[in-house]
Amino acid sequence: MLRFIDPVLSPDLLAVLREMGHGDEIAIVDCNFPAATMGERVLRADGVSATHLSEAILKLMPLDDFVEDSAFVMRQVHAPDELAPVCVEFEGLVKQYSQGQFGVVALERFAFYDRVRSSFAVVQTAERRLYGNLILKKGVLRPGEG
Repeated sequence: MLRFIDPVLSPDLLAVLREMGHGDEIAIVDCNFPAATMGERVLRADGVSATHLSEAILKLMPLDDFVEDSAFVMRQVHAPDELAPVCVEFEGLVKQYSQGQFGVVALERFAFYDRVRSSFAVVQTAERRLYGNLILKKGVLRPGEG
């Protein structure tokens, strides 16, 4: 075990986070998401909710502040103008760990799928809430940060 690192971050996931470069994206997806179909590099986080895993990642990984948006969720099919409750939680976490700089951008379902296909990695969680999917774009650490 390591101090200050949430145990839901497996050794493989920590390696992926370390390998990612500026602008690379990681998709954290729910148990219904077709992760194996969409991603080249798929990791599993069995028994972990998408919000818990997202918070653990956001504590370690800066978001990309060179672009306007760095966090993306899937728009609900039946209610495209409102965020799913789990996505409201994602937005709160993103705002918290970006010091209010970012919220989340809702993408249409197939646009979200396209973005996942180009992600550096996909992490499938045990999240059972519908639309429990989030994409995060990695930023940089500046001198003196970290």
